[in-house]
Amino acid sequence: MTVPEINYWAVLVATASSMVVGAIWYARGVMGQRWARLAGVDLEHPSRRPLWPMITTVLMSFITAWVLAGAATIAWHFYEGSYFWAALVTAVTLWAGLTAARFITHDAFEGRSTRLTTVNIGHELATVLVMALIIGAWPPAGL
Repeated sequence: MTVPEINYWAVLVATASSMVVGAIWYARGVMGQRWARLAGVDLEHPSRRPLWPMITTVLMSFITAWVLAGAATIAWHFYEGSYFWAALVTAVTLWAGLTAARFITHDAFEGRSTRLTTVNIGHELATVLVMALIIGAWPPAGL
């Protein structure tokens, strides 16, 4: 079994980028106020400390970036052409087929607002697109 080539520096930078995207997306002046209202979150009195959610976010973002990097390399080997475009197309495909589809399904069963679902899947799309830009612009050595 061959493991796809991965640039781990790109994965680490892409992981960090998810924190930047989240900080911007969920800022009060961007989507933060709307998200809080739709999700029933009191921004002035959070129900718990952010340490564990932040640690979880970093770990899950690393996994997302690592999987995206590996899948982009596999796609590039299959389709050839531009590694950059392979990363972008892979990101959008994985987002639509896995992330957005799962969010929509779970949120429908949980009775969440479609507006909240849209805010959250929009954030996920922005996150994987930025990750793909980083990973695509910084392919593994030798590709």
